[in-house]
Amino acid sequence: MNILFVGDVFGKPGRNALEHALAKLKAEHGADFTIANGENIAGGLGATPETVKEILALGVDLVTLGNHVWKQKEIYGFLEEPEVRAIRPANFPPGAPGRGWAVCRAQSEAGPAVGVLNLQGRVFMDPLDCPFRAADALLPSRSEQSAVIVVDFHAEATSEKEAMFRYLDGRVTAVIGTHTHVQTADEQVSEKGTAYITDVGMTGPTEGIIGMRADRVIAHFLSQMPHTFQVAAGRAALRAVLVEADEETGRATGITRIAVPG
Repeated sequence: MNILFVGDVFGKPGRNALEHALAKLKAEHGADFTIANGENIAGGLGATPETVKEILALGVDLVTLGNHVWKQKEIYGFLEEPEVRAIRPANFPPGAPGRGWAVCRAQSEAGPAVGVLNLQGRVFMDPLDCPFRAADALLPSRSEQSAVIVVDFHAEATSEKEAMFRYLDGRVTAVIGTHTHVQTADEQVSEKGTAYITDVGMTGPTEGIIGMRADRVIAHFLSQMPHTFQVAAGRAALRAVLVEADEETGRATGITRIAVPG
């Protein structure tokens, strides 16, 4: 089967880029299941029920989130709904709304079920529970529900992402890095059948600084004073990866970077 993973969808420009390119991409690559990281889909900071529903309607089958998940309060109750196709990092402490794991089929109900685990790193980020131990706690029982398991590891440090890849090597189909918004060129499939990329990149504005207006970000660096960031205007590009996997064994057989220019 072919799994399409779309990098961090950033604000309205990212949603527009997704609308413009997704259907064609899915048809061109024969995608059986589509995942998109949506932690910045609402104004470049967090997600709302409306923006999650919007990208699901475009053909995304499951939305993963990240460190900005709690920026929009409307999302709290939404993540608690039993059938919602959106998950947040599993290593938030007990009591956080929502869940960090999902097993579901494509919205068309065609193809096998796919397990998706959302984790957040701790290096240069908030001190959440250990993502490695969270994976250990969740994977044994969930692997019985689906042979194909994709991990969205939302983390800052390359070393932590590579460590997660090596730690889960052979236990999951793919470890896909998100958060830094810059697509890396280190995609690989291990001998044990786990696909990996340090960061899938961003789906959003290309004329700003990782999605935000360049002048606001530069002013902050020059003055070290607080500035209100705004989503950049102009062209928007889509970044993604396609993971090819054996649906019976869960082993990845290929991973391909995808870049659709704005």
